Amino acid sequence: MAKRRKPRGSDFKAKVALSALRERKTVSELAGEFEVHPTQIHQWKKQLVEGAAEVFQDGRRERRKSTEDRARVAELYEQIGRLKMDLEWLKKKASGLE
Repeated sequence: MAKRRKPRGSDFKAKVALSALRERKTVSELAGEFEVHPTQIHQWKKQLVEGAAEVFQDGRRERRKSTEDRARVAELYEQIGRLKMDLEWLKKKASGLE
């Protein structure tokens, strides 16, 4: 019977990846200690290195973008409402011409 996969949380993955980055133990030693496959440790380490830049991103710029996006969405919904009203008005007028 095959082994069932153990669900691993993000905290656990980060802990293992940081241990691999420290390079105090080999990946094989870490795999035995944490009971995961060495390939998985390499993948988590790679994800940590690639995603590290996101930790230091400036959140102010992102908040400004989201505020601008919300304003744009509100404007578009308003325009959709106006167009729907115009369409209903035209349908009403066109039905009177038939």
